[in-house]
Amino acid sequence: MGRPSLDVDTPHGPARAHLHAADEPSGALVLGHGAGGGLAARDLVAATNAARSAGVSVALVEQPYRVAGRRSPAPARQLDAAWIAVVEHLRAGPLRDLPLVVGGRSAGARVACRTVADTGAVAVLCLAFPVHPPGRPEKTRQPELDAVRVPTLVVQGASDPFGMPAAGPARSVVTVPGNHALTGDLEAVAAAVRGWLTSVLGLPH
Repeated sequence: MGRPSLDVDTPHGPARAHLHAADEPSGALVLGHGAGGGLAARDLVAATNAARSAGVSVALVEQPYRVAGRRSPAPARQLDAAWIAVVEHLRAGPLRDLPLVVGGRSAGARVACRTVADTGAVAVLCLAFPVHPPGRPEKTRQPELDAVRVPTLVVQGASDPFGMPAAGPARSVVTVPGNHALTGDLEAVAAAVRGWLTSVLGLPH
């Protein structure tokens, strides 16, 4: 990745955080990857660059199963426990004293939503939130979004087969061209992320 990284012990093996520090940061953003993908996903890269341009330091987190070389994701409770351990480590170290936004793409967004109360985050960023499995709208995960009580941004592809989440009192949904990969208009993804982070963290425009 060409950036500082640190291994973090979790209850389910070592995770790895890749740090992309901003100069004199005014906030921090911790992002997780999708179930079968890694940190090189183009929407994660776009969000990272957008955050840093707004003066927000970013940590990209690899779950223990990915660090161990596996592609099949761990059970949700293991993902959540590992994520909480990494965020606590970052908050005690390189991201100390910064207002924290958590998030991720797809499955990583679900983890961030489920654990927001445990991480003390002030907001959640969801890239391509998988509302339901393709073709199975009855298996909705909308309640995971609805349970979040802090400001939330969902950036969703207009033709995402995993569905379109509903907006809510503290939740904005920005639709961009493309599908679940969010690569149809990466500039739109970056603009949405930067504008929302600037607003939610009270940063200068």
